Amino acid sequence: MRSVYFSDVTAWAPSLGSDAELWQEWASNVIPIAQTKESPKLEYTDPLFRRRLSQITKMTVHVIHALLESTHINPQTKIVFISLRGEIEREFTVNKNLIEDGMILPAAFSLSVFNTPVSQATLAFALKGGYSVVYPSRGDFCSAFKIACAPLLAGTESQIILVYADELVPGVYGQKIPQENEPLAFAGILSAEKKPRSVCFDDFSNVPDSPHEFLKLILQ
Repeated sequence: MRSVYFSDVTAWAPSLGSDAELWQEWASNVIPIAQTKESPKLEYTDPLFRRRLSQITKMTVHVIHALLESTHINPQTKIVFISLRGEIEREFTVNKNLIEDGMILPAAFSLSVFNTPVSQATLAFALKGGYSVVYPSRGDFCSAFKIACAPLLAGTESQIILVYADELVPGVYGQKIPQENEPLAFAGILSAEKKPRSVCFDDFSNVPDSPHEFLKLILQ
């Protein structure tokens, strides 16, 4: 079986930002991620573009931008976007309006769909390689990771940009709020060839079911 390698990780979360030292402390379980709606400012994008974006979309745009800046990867590289919940706060608002008012405003709906975060990133940076979005069954990140690796294992792609993001689940969900309610996003490069400081995956037995634990594995 072929091996795949994951490298060049960029990450963002409330209270940690993009600070490498703080991420190392989080990976070592020294500090938590703040459960807030804080999001990156995206100063490098047009104000009209960013003003209506949600937390998950802003985090996704930011980590993809950071990856593009740090690696100069080909903008034609395909992207796989993984999320356990997608635009959950915006979806709640849309459903609430549908129940209470019997209608959905087109502007609200257009930014509530599952592919919103990655689509907005491709628009912001003129990425034309195409993307896939994966909603893993039962929150199993490992299954989504295997899907992302499939083109590399099949030999149809040499590199894939892997992106994960989930925003803070609103308090209105009560007991339905997941235990891992730490908003974060990360991106990196999946490659068929070994790169410096990359993590190797061959039989996938070391891939955690949780995206948080996966990122901790990569950072450590």
